[in-house]
Amino acid sequence: MRYADGGGLTAAGRQRRESVRIQAAELFAQGVRPPEVAQRLRVSRKSAYQWHQLLRDGGVAALTSRGPSGSRCRLSPYCLEKLAGLLEQGPAVHGWVEDQVWTASRVATLIGRKFHVSYSVSGATRLMHRLGFSPQVPARRVAERDEQAVAEWKGATWAEVKGPGRPAGATSASRTKPASPVGRPGDGPGAGAASPRS
Repeated sequence: MRYADGGGLTAAGRQRRESVRIQAAELFAQGVRPPEVAQRLRVSRKSAYQWHQLLRDGGVAALTSRGPSGSRCRLSPYCLEKLAGLLEQGPAVHGWVEDQVWTASRVATLIGRKFHVSYSVSGATRLMHRLGFSPQVPARRVAERDEQAVAEWKGATWAEVKGPGRPAGATSASRTKPASPVGRPGDGPGAGAASPRS
């Protein structure tokens, strides 16, 4: 499955967050305390205190964006673009004909075949998310399954094996108290009702 946006924070989103941190630095320089900065900028107090500490330790440079998070990708931008195109083609084109599902394991294998780079299953999962894909779990269905035979078995054999089941009134809602037997003496209409006073 592919999403319109690759997920995570875009460059514009990182820029917006950085501008908020820079505004916080300006407020700190004016002597505004972290709780007040948090309120003015509509951020958590925890973030304001962390930014204040970063500013004291490393200056304004410590508040600038460090770019996308995560480890450096081992595939070049060209290879990533090519991989996205390969994934768009679907698994059957690359030899997985049992179902049309890209699993992380298959993607790791595909990367090894096409780019001669080894990726773990978890690394392939992260790479898929980066490209806007989500790994899927394959359906565990035999390729040689005979749907006609399954339908016949369900109609004939399963109906016999299944049996009629319990009667509707034979169960109790309580796990500890058994169901009341039906038809006890004195259970007729009006049983247990108070008799009118004369």
